[in-house]
Amino acid sequence: QVQLVESGGGLVQAGGSLRLSCAASGSIFSTYDMAWHRQVPGKARELVASITNTDGVVYADSAKGRFTIARDNAKKTVYLQMNRLKPEDTGVYYCNALSMGRPYWGQGTPVTVSS
Repeated sequence: QVQLVESGGGLVQAGGSLRLSCAASGSIFSTYDMAWHRQVPGKARELVASITNTDGVVYADSAKGRFTIARDNAKKTVYLQMNRLKPEDTGVYYCNALSMGRPYWGQGTPVTVSS
């Protein structure tokens, strides 16, 4: 069982920055593939960025050049640095872990970007 706890969301003006954190349980965090997803009301949850256990990264087109995903295996934490935020980045951000083929989700942290 993997537990994920997100933090760092909040209200920010357009152009500002936020850093999201996701702390994971489990002794084999370094083997997890991790990702951040975003969901807005009425829409499906969508991938924002992912990082594999070998540090391979993928970004949604909307995140490229503005967001950076990183992991600290010693702290069992994955981060999402979000810069130059836009109102369309608003949503609930969920941390996701893939461990031995099973997906796990956190409770989400809300991000609101005002124009």
